Amino acid sequence: MLRLDIPEIEVWDEERSEFFYTPGYKGLELEHSLVSISKWEGKWQKPFLTAKQKTPEETTDYVRCMVLDPNVDLSALSLLPPETLERVNVYIATPQTAVLLPSSGSNRTNEKITSELIYYWMITAGIPFECETWHFSRLMALLQVCGRKSGGGKKMKKNDIYAQNAAINAMRRKQLGTRG
Repeated sequence: MLRLDIPEIEVWDEERSEFFYTPGYKGLELEHSLVSISKWEGKWQKPFLTAKQKTPEETTDYVRCMVLDPNVDLSALSLLPPETLERVNVYIATPQTAVLLPSSGSNRTNEKITSELIYYWMITAGIPFECETWHFSRLMALLQVCGRKSGGGKKMKKNDIYAQNAAINAMRRKQLGTRG
């Protein structure tokens, strides 16, 4: 979880020809999790985990989806200072786990990774839904560990493994700002 202090920001209203202040928040809690990704995908109706760059509006909306407190005025998040957005990006990119797994190859399928597919992987691996609130990279690491440790049991289909690896690779490309 990431805690932020959001300062009050003075904004000029062109229509009223007056200044107003956006609300500030102390200790605003954000969570980069499968729940947040599901909220974002529900609104934008496209996969969050793609290599495509998000628009500023999509990025700001994802920050709104990460907010844990339902009483926060989400309009205040539309004018976040660049240093605050950078802290959010660093938090999203941080693995939040000590597990270091080797890359398991490239993506050989064009399957789009959505939150529903990740929920399917959780069900298949027997991971309880409580883990949907974990930091997303930690959940993906757990899915990888489950896949590797369950060698003798029920195995994931090749296409599911490829799709899971595609999601992880897309997340890493997004974090590192690369295309491959």
